[in-house]
Amino acid sequence: MFDFEKLELYKILKGQNLKVLTFLNKVENIDKHIVDQWKRASLSILTNLVEGTAHMSANDKKNFYIMARGSVFECTALLDLVHEMKLVDDVFYEDIYLGYEQCSKMLLAMYRSIDR
Repeated sequence: MFDFEKLELYKILKGQNLKVLTFLNKVENIDKHIVDQWKRASLSILTNLVEGTAHMSANDKKNFYIMARGSVFECTALLDLVHEMKLVDDVFYEDIYLGYEQCSKMLLAMYRSIDR
């Protein structure tokens, strides 16, 4: 088992990605550029977390966690946009929004824990 597979955040992000990607692969009424950007940003959260765990230096780890958190913010903005456009329902919005919020907090905690 790889180190990243033991992280609770990895498991949460994997579930979050499954929900978002399943939704985006089925949706037809959202602009394809938004769909593409959301998919890339969503996957970026997961892959930056994973890559960060592989690095040994504190600064490298921090940079990957910062990039992952930036992608969380990007996904949240896209989610908010499509919600305002009435392209996602309130239940999906709330579920995904809360997932992004939790991931953001966990990434920040991981970032802060590196210097301790």
